[in-house]
Amino acid sequence: MQRNLKIMENYSEDSIVSLEWNEHIRLRPGMYIGKLGDGASQDDGIYVLLKEILDNAIDEYISGFGKTIEVKITDKLVTVRDYGRGIPTGKVVDCVSKINTGAKYNASVFQKVVGLNGVGTKAVNALSSYFRIESIREEKSKVAEFEGGNLVKEYDPVPTADRKGTVVKFTPDEKVFGNYRYIDEYIERLLWNYVYLNKGLTIYYNGQKFFSENGLLDLLTRNIDSPICYPIIHLQDEDLEFALTHSSSQYGEEYFSFVNGQHTTQGGTHQNAFREAINKTIREFYKKDFDSSDIKTSIIVALNIKIQEPVFESQTKTKLGSQTMDPNGSLTIRNYITDVLKKRLDNYLHMNPDTAEALLRKIMQSERERKELASIKKTARERVKKASLFNKKLRDCRIHYNESNTNGLRLNSTLFITEGDSASGSITKARDVNTQAVFSLKGKPLNCYGLTKKVVYENEEFNLLQAALNIEDGMENLRYNNIVVATDADVDGMHIRLLMLTFFLQFFPDLVRNGHLYILQTPLFRVRNKQKTIYCYSEEEKIKAISELGSKPEITRFKGLGEISPDEFSNFIGQNIRLDPVILKKDVSLNDMLSFYMGKNTPERQIFIIDNLRVELDIAEKD
Repeated sequence: MQRNLKIMENYSEDSIVSLEWNEHIRLRPGMYIGKLGDGASQDDGIYVLLKEILDNAIDEYISGFGKTIEVKITDKLVTVRDYGRGIPTGKVVDCVSKINTGAKYNASVFQKVVGLNGVGTKAVNALSSYFRIESIREEKSKVAEFEGGNLVKEYDPVPTADRKGTVVKFTPDEKVFGNYRYIDEYIERLLWNYVYLNKGLTIYYNGQKFFSENGLLDLLTRNIDSPICYPIIHLQDEDLEFALTHSSSQYGEEYFSFVNGQHTTQGGTHQNAFREAINKTIREFYKKDFDSSDIKTSIIVALNIKIQEPVFESQTKTKLGSQTMDPNGSLTIRNYITDVLKKRLDNYLHMNPDTAEALLRKIMQSERERKELASIKKTARERVKKASLFNKKLRDCRIHYNESNTNGLRLNSTLFITEGDSASGSITKARDVNTQAVFSLKGKPLNCYGLTKKVVYENEEFNLLQAALNIEDGMENLRYNNIVVATDADVDGMHIRLLMLTFFLQFFPDLVRNGHLYILQTPLFRVRNKQKTIYCYSEEEKIKAISELGSKPEITRFKGLGEISPDEFSNFIGQNIRLDPVILKKDVSLNDMLSFYMGKNTPERQIFIIDNLRVELDIAEKD
């Protein structure tokens, strides 16, 4: 109490601090770009920086200027070139370094666009060790260069024969983001979404072309890797485009939802309205009061709505908060989407009886499965309640992903899935109790390939894990955004890892597709002398460490997670954590992959194992 009184006594005019715009962004980057991260997650800050610059180029295209965007990334230097109107040369510096400065406030210049507040480019500038902006307009080129948001050099406009547009170059600051890396799959996914939502736009990324002729139809075609019940339905109104189908093998709902081309990964009012409208339209078409879960089970939807001056729940624009289509409020999003589906989807089903019949069969199948599972689910929930009282499988954390802070951003949390008591014990003692939870497996999980979701409720391990993640009814209430499989780097550990991947891919593939599943990297070696300790994750790192330390350092080979003390473990699951994201490549069929690796033993798989075993033996002999 005395200490608090002393602090209050020292509160004076000198306590008040005014920060420059870039200082505030660098001090509180989470307010502007969400989490920082090292690039292992698709929503890490380095991708948000890229997206902020791309959004401006996309807004030019939407406004009718520039059909091509070029993106290059070399040695962490990002270059984005558009062929839009270019920034008025007298305002180039202001547009990238003065908060609340830009043309996005002028509805006559930009309508139904992504950028709203003129903040994004400033955030990129402030969080970059190097930032260069060039505007080419009226046959003149205007260039300015910054470091950490501070203007380093401003050049006078010079004549140029280059095509008009804007060129932005930036390098995210390692002082802010640490030792980050760009993952091509995440960037490619982002760029594909841009071209799906902007038919006629061409984007080049390091020479690779991204172009779509059929919009959201192409999006679903490219992203669906399981059999479907009927051909994709693709419909469009003036301000709403959507495509949908039902999977015949996966569970849950999967949405690719967008507002003015912005990927709203957390949904919002438009996605909620669509879910309500699909229920209403289907019930009225078939004249049956279907349970909503039977309609939505296995549904896969892509939708994009265009509205004026959208309101998002945070600067990262991942969830729509707007209720109306325009600031005047004359038409609600809910009513608009309901009217479009009633007209377009109802007509489509009448004109395509084969699709209507297939959709009805799928709904009836989901109804039968739901009723069959009802008693099993009830028993499973009772087991979970008992387990939560007497079972120590889950060491929970205090903060969860399905909670939000005052800025509307979801809170980051991590669940480590471990094997055995020793490994889970080490991680539990080393973890951050606020944001990191531990789920301890007992023995090897069941190989669930080819089994129905019934096994999720009947198998104790899977039932408790599903309850811990809170994903029985979909991803909306997911409690941990980072799900990390942490197993030993031996044969048994690799087998457990495969079994857990099979579980998620079989029953919750959208959890993997949305970038929530990771593999924990732990060091294989500790190399140290009296002055320094180096942890090595590969043979190459070990050789480099030995060379650096010299004079025969002590080398320890870690065989399992349980051998690493909690004090050491805190080095590997804290700020310097190394995670390998589980990424589904688009040219690989999920069903074919699971069948090959986890199905019946086949001659093809035996040959694959033998060939790869020979490679490993060759490497071991060389070492």
